Amino acid sequence: MSKSESAELILKLYDLRREPVMRKARDWMFTFHPESAEHYSATMMDPEVGAYLRMVTSYWDMAAALVTHGAIDREMFNDTNGEHLLVFAKIEPLLPQLREMWDAPDAFKHLESVIMGSDGGAERVKKMQDWLNSMRGQASEASA
Repeated sequence: MSKSESAELILKLYDLRREPVMRKARDWMFTFHPESAEHYSATMMDPEVGAYLRMVTSYWDMAAALVTHGAIDREMFNDTNGEHLLVFAKIEPLLPQLREMWDAPDAFKHLESVIMGSDGGAERVKKMQDWLNSMRGQASEASA
């Protein structure tokens, strides 16, 4: 794959993110803070927001699959996106339990591979988790 082919696919992925329902789902995902694998699974089935959760997580795992299969350059993908890191940071602590609960050992494997297989991936996830926790704290303080 050439750099220009990777760039074209990344731009197509960006356009998909701008679709109105996807935009709403992405906005909602920013506010979702799963507390356990059970909470995550229950939210997936929620009639109001379950589709949002499934849409965003499957979108980013699909996009990451394009990387793991060589259709998109890994470094370019990680350099031009950050939202996949936010999504993964939210589910990473729950992955072992989710995979066991769903009997799906490959759940989110592409997203995990793209992020954790990159230089400093684990550190980036930890930094994002710390930032998300601080944002939750600020939101809690503001509502009190």
